[in-house]
Amino acid sequence: MYLGLDFGTSAVKAVLVDDAQTVRAATSVPLSVSRPHAGQSEQDPEAWWQALLTALDTLHAGHGDGLAAVRAIGLSGQMHGAVLLDAGGAVLRPAILWNDVRATAECRELETAAPDLHRVAGNLAMPGFTAPKLLWVRRHEPEIFARTRHVLLPKAWVRYRLTGEMIEEMSDASGTLWLDVGTRQWSEALLAATGLRPEAMPRLVEGSQPAGTLRPELAARWGMRPGVVLAGGAGDNAAGAVGLGAIHAGDAFVSLGTSGVLWATTDRFAPYPQAAVHAFCHALPGLWHQMGVTLSAAASLAWWSRVAGCDEATLLGELGMPGRPGDVLFLPYLSGERTPHNDGAIRGAFAGLNHDTGRAALTQAVLEGVAFSLCDCLDSLAASGTRLASADVIGGGSRSRAWTSILASTLGLPLNRVAESEHGGAFGAARLARLAVSGESAGDVCTPPPRLETFAPEPALVAAYAERRARWRALYPALKSAMA
Repeated sequence: MYLGLDFGTSAVKAVLVDDAQTVRAATSVPLSVSRPHAGQSEQDPEAWWQALLTALDTLHAGHGDGLAAVRAIGLSGQMHGAVLLDAGGAVLRPAILWNDVRATAECRELETAAPDLHRVAGNLAMPGFTAPKLLWVRRHEPEIFARTRHVLLPKAWVRYRLTGEMIEEMSDASGTLWLDVGTRQWSEALLAATGLRPEAMPRLVEGSQPAGTLRPELAARWGMRPGVVLAGGAGDNAAGAVGLGAIHAGDAFVSLGTSGVLWATTDRFAPYPQAAVHAFCHALPGLWHQMGVTLSAAASLAWWSRVAGCDEATLLGELGMPGRPGDVLFLPYLSGERTPHNDGAIRGAFAGLNHDTGRAALTQAVLEGVAFSLCDCLDSLAASGTRLASADVIGGGSRSRAWTSILASTLGLPLNRVAESEHGGAFGAARLARLAVSGESAGDVCTPPPRLETFAPEPALVAAYAERRARWRALYPALKSAMA
């Protein structure tokens, strides 16, 4: 038995997976996000820990025999968050999250201080990444920066609480802007550009390698055997890729989680920062990946649900399966945007409203706006030389057949809904846990899940969405100018 833990933005999830790769039990504990000021996004790391304790206490109460049989634990987590620790390992301030855009000015400072940033880190400086956050803290909270001795990403901090060791793996480390992504080691020059030394960073491992053992008192609390191994694990999208079996060059998927991601596995480091394409290490040795990212995917639908005053299922039920593009346009820039604009200041908008516009039209606009943004990601990957033939769809948004259908015709790609997609990162983390202790090959363990349904692009809709997207794309420069 293997345990996968996923520390997302909206919930902590835990899954028990047996040797036949069947999910035997799963639980989820919700999290909330604090927004102290516009553009800021924070969480208290202690909330992650308390949610983890609740999740595993729940599994222990209902599936104690399964926990007792666990051989290894894998961790998946939201990327880029900055957890600052003092010399004694105490948290100094709330974690600044991946969708926080306060460090926009610091991105320019970092690119000036580190002229080799694009070549070494393989990415533009973006406010959501970790390094600019430290420059912001140094400028605005100098007393906190002076006390900072260690910087951990969210799941690495949880590992520290579980094992007492500071260890991180390559896929998550890639999103800090401190990693030499091609050589898979910390860059002293990039750390120095933010006033840090290598000693502030955790030890690096591959995602499928052992990375500490569970503290004895925690093993006893949950009825687990002594010496349970933790795997290196993965950032949320890399863990999703492991769960999907996307471990070969050319494998691709779309993630409709809080953010939206278009992923392509590569067998080499392939940066293309000029279009804000992310180039990161995969969670497995010898592999990398490219990603285009839109910051508010399912988060856009969740926002609209709150504004509309009804749940998402009701909104999607009212919409049904659209037979043509809608009349209203939506720009999903609620937290700024990454690919291709790298714009932390831009904000969202509806356009084309009239007296007859109803709730269903606005729901359709939200789904289409996210789809158009992911189409921007597809164009950026294509400009880098990466062409996709098809993709799987994962994340909470993948449960919507309407959204998946819209995406297929917008992207012009066949899209596959797959089994167990809702377990995403936690399932991939469990697979990495198995690899860390079993000695098996990744190819034998990380097989694709069954495909439940394939949505082919509808030729008439492909043409209609292409025309509609041209109008949608014209809104960004107009909105940018209006907000200047």
